[in-house]
Amino acid sequence: MEDQNKEYHEELNELMKRRREELDHLRAAGVEPYPHEFERNASAAEVLSKYTDGMAPWIVSVAGRIVSLRRMGKASFAHVLDMTGRLQVYLKKDDLGEAYDHFRLLDIGDIIGVEGTVFRTRTGEVSVHAQRYVLLSKSLRPLPVVKEKTDEQGNTVVFDPFSDKELRYRQRYVDLVVNPAVRETFIKRSVILRQMRRFLDDKNFLEVETPALQPIYGGASARPFMTHHNALDMPLYLRIADELYLKRLIVGGFDGVYEIAKDFRNEGMDRTHNPEFTMMELYVAYREYRWMMELVEQMVHSIAVALNGGPTVSIGGNTIDFTPPWKRMTMFGAIEQHTGRALRGKSEAELRAVAKELHIDLDPKIGAGKIIDEIFSATVQPRLVQPTFIMDYPVELSPLAKAHRSEPGLVERFEGFVNGQEICNAFSELNDPLDQRARFEEQVRLRERGDDEAQTMDDDFLRALEYGMPPTAGLGIGVDRLVMLLTGQDHIRDVILFPQMRPEK
Repeated sequence: MEDQNKEYHEELNELMKRRREELDHLRAAGVEPYPHEFERNASAAEVLSKYTDGMAPWIVSVAGRIVSLRRMGKASFAHVLDMTGRLQVYLKKDDLGEAYDHFRLLDIGDIIGVEGTVFRTRTGEVSVHAQRYVLLSKSLRPLPVVKEKTDEQGNTVVFDPFSDKELRYRQRYVDLVVNPAVRETFIKRSVILRQMRRFLDDKNFLEVETPALQPIYGGASARPFMTHHNALDMPLYLRIADELYLKRLIVGGFDGVYEIAKDFRNEGMDRTHNPEFTMMELYVAYREYRWMMELVEQMVHSIAVALNGGPTVSIGGNTIDFTPPWKRMTMFGAIEQHTGRALRGKSEAELRAVAKELHIDLDPKIGAGKIIDEIFSATVQPRLVQPTFIMDYPVELSPLAKAHRSEPGLVERFEGFVNGQEICNAFSELNDPLDQRARFEEQVRLRERGDDEAQTMDDDFLRALEYGMPPTAGLGIGVDRLVMLLTGQDHIRDVILFPQMRPEK
């Protein structure tokens, strides 16, 4: 393997050396390899979709990266790639003169601009017959060349794919160039966010911005990233949630506010967790959690339809249907259905005994609420394939949720699960400042016991509640996980353009 790596790097060095020599030759010939601009008037997709045989001569100006190149003496063909797709370009020495000779110094990976007339080749491919081309950027490092071939059955076979996951995540700029499906995933992510905003804006909710650097972190159970502000000589934390600031705005008189923002949690990384992630949080005055369930159903359904043209998506062999209404189950009811154990009212010792029977390892520092959550996560969550709301959680798990109106010891909270993943979390928000203070104090006791994800006391938030917050429904949606579901990806790194990675060796 070491010898193969050495050979690869020697070959790479030779290719890079040749490209630098080409760069020198181009400059010596008076060609500027990195000009300031190029005026385009069409994309690859527009040319391919709008051209029809027999139409009046159509002169276009297109630009993109060379991804294939075929030279044939006094004529050449190349495919250029822009954001919308690939387009063939035809170049002739008779048309281009000396510039055609310079074209011999171009490589796959170079970016060019082309002006010419659209036509159809004898093989039926819509192309641009170049009357002028401009080198816009000379690529000094060769791209991995992905080759495709159609077999006798008409199947497309890919050779030498740029498929190493770690390399793709580190060099996303290369991944986007050579893997069109990756580019499509991130275009779909943009569509999802645009539809989410459209849905919320149409209901007259106000998009706002709250601090990412906070003197006290809160709104979730997680460890924070910490930094230091030199001018104020004080510690600050990257937010783990937007919740407490958004609820301050409800106190301030806004009826409905939402934020789509980056949150940060200093925790492990796995298939569904990245330390930097995107959340949408929404808070609506005078509403409660059952109303919020219906809103979530409607919103996710509208996003699925906008993205795929219908309410279904295929994930890992399952067809997921987002058509409302989604299934609803209580947390204790779901556990009993899937394990046969009724956990309601059991002591911490009894819960630990049940977990042991179910072969679930527990952290000795966690309390009864988290034990129930661990049992649920191990025995129920993986089985929630179709969209399902799990409702009515133990109060210990939800220090910011309102006490259940008819079930002592529970809170009015739901989480949405699809394909075994949690995608949203919502409450009837706690607006009793005395109850909230008591909940925070219990979280402080859990922290003193060793639970470093327990929430901290936030006296300013309590002061805000003391001025009065109306009944409020709150929601958080994990945007990255929703994108995973709707685009059929199985790892969060596949929907984050630049995921967190270990340093390169």
